[in-house]
Formats: sequence, structure tokens, C-alpha cells
Amino acid sequence: MATKIYIVYYSTYGHVLRLAEEIQKGAASVEGVEAKLWQVPETLPKEVLDKMQAPAKGEAPIITPNELAEADGLLFGFPTRFGMMCAQFKAFMDATGGLWRAQSLSGKPAGIFYSTASQGGGQETTPLTAITQLVHHGMLFVPIGYSFGAGMFEMENVKGGSPYGAGTLAGDGSRQPSELELQQAFHQGKYFAGIAEKLKGN
Repeated sequence: MATKIYIVYYSTYGHVLRLAEEIQKGAASVEGVEAKLWQVPETLPKEVLDKMQAPAKGEAPIITPNELAEADGLLFGFPTRFGMMCAQFKAFMDATGGLWRAQSLSGKPAGIFYSTASQGGGQETTPLTAITQLVHHGMLFVPIGYSFGAGMFEMENVKGGSPYGAGTLAGDGSRQPSELELQQAFHQGKYFAGIAEKLKGN
């Protein structure tokens, strides 16, 4: 049976969505893996999103908490808010109490990817503080470490991401993920899927 990887994200302006798409491609490149994109529910009313000039959401279906249990591995993506995951994703995780009580996610591998406005805006604190969600569910955190190789040591150009996972820098919103950031996202998907395959015994 195929190893199911769910890439679950929230994206306001599309930056996290771009990373999620590349992560999906990377995961799907591993033989025997099915990678699917999901987004968490929006909590802001349309009037507020319109004032924020937020674009339309992607076409990925909205996930419910119980659907998380179907996956063999989970990759969670979100923008930062003051160095932590955004409220929309936190609200979704807060709704997983039933899964926590049953420990339905225990033992499943999980990874994290993210977007911040600046280099000092939470590239490490955002994934670091999000790990608590995984720990309470008994999930196995899978960081990329320095497996991305030379790309981890890029010093000439601005680059998001860290050993915790792929990341991008959005600036004022006009900056889109760079080619190197997208390559790192693809790598994370492929690397994570390989580990999920091994854990499943495929």
C-alpha cells in the first residue's frame, strides 16, 4: 500500500502555499508515496481578508482534524505571527483534542515549514514553538537538519529555512519564495517521504 503524506497548510498571501506545492512534488517523487495538499479552515471573515487584500485561497480541500489520522506522515506549514504559528493553524490544532485523547497520531512522523516577514522574524522560533503540538500528540519530529547540503550555507543571497524545515521570507508580501527556497522545500518533501516510507516498513 502507498505511504500517504498529507501536507497541511495555512497561507494568507500564498507564500506557504508555494512551499507546500514544492514539498508535495518532492514527496511524490519518492516511489510508493502519495502526497496530498490540504488547507486548514480560515478563521477571519471575508470582509477582513478583503481589507488585507489577501488573494483567493488555493484549491486544496479543507481538512478536518479526524482526517489527520488517515496519513502515514504529516507536514505542517504556516506563516509566523510574532515568532509563533498563526492563529488559524493554532485554532485547527486546538480542535484535535479527540485525536490526542485516543493518541491517534502517536508514532506518526511530522515535519514543519513556514514563512516569516524577515530574517529575524521567527525562522527558528516559529518551528521551535510549534514542536510542542507534535510532542503532545506523540508524533515523531523529522527536521531536515543539514541534509540540504551547500544550500544550508548560502551567504550571498537572502534565504529562509533552517535545520527545522523549509522556509521563506515574505518581506512586505511582495517577495516570493526564491529558487533556492523552493529547492529546499522540494528536498524536504523528498527527504521526509523517504523517512515515512522506512517507518511504514515499505
